[in-house]
Amino acid sequence: MRAMRSACLLSTALLLSACATSHILTGTPRAPIDPAQVRIYHGPPPGGYEEIAVLRTASGAFTYGAQNKTDAVLRKLRNEAASLGANGVLLQGIAEDGGGGGVSVGAGGGRFGGRGFGSAGVGVNVSPSQQYGSGIAIWVANPPPPAPPEAPVPSGD
Repeated sequence: MRAMRSACLLSTALLLSACATSHILTGTPRAPIDPAQVRIYHGPPPGGYEEIAVLRTASGAFTYGAQNKTDAVLRKLRNEAASLGANGVLLQGIAEDGGGGGVSVGAGGGRFGGRGFGSAGVGVNVSPSQQYGSGIAIWVANPPPPAPPEAPVPSGD
């Protein structure tokens, strides 16, 4: 019973660590802020920035759909940056791992004690592939104002 409980705890810890976001400090962290204040930059922001940490994360083992995976990666990068007091993430990239589901088929046979036997098996893996993302947690002293939302295009009816 104890061995079963230990195995379950170990499995849970491994599963949770596989979904974790990691960082490597390259600067001085600040007081944590609200993740909603963290902006994603696709290029260096004007006016410069202070680098705080290099971030790495994954979408999660059971996240389905390309947009959901991307959203999960960006959300985790924002959360980790906010925990370090960064108000921006300079996105380095997002990539798919190329894994995914698969089907395996096996068969076997033999003879034992004058009797023949045979067996077959099928294995199916339906876990989706993950997306991985990396970025640099940054502090921007005077962040540019957010872009205004685009106005809807009037229809010519």
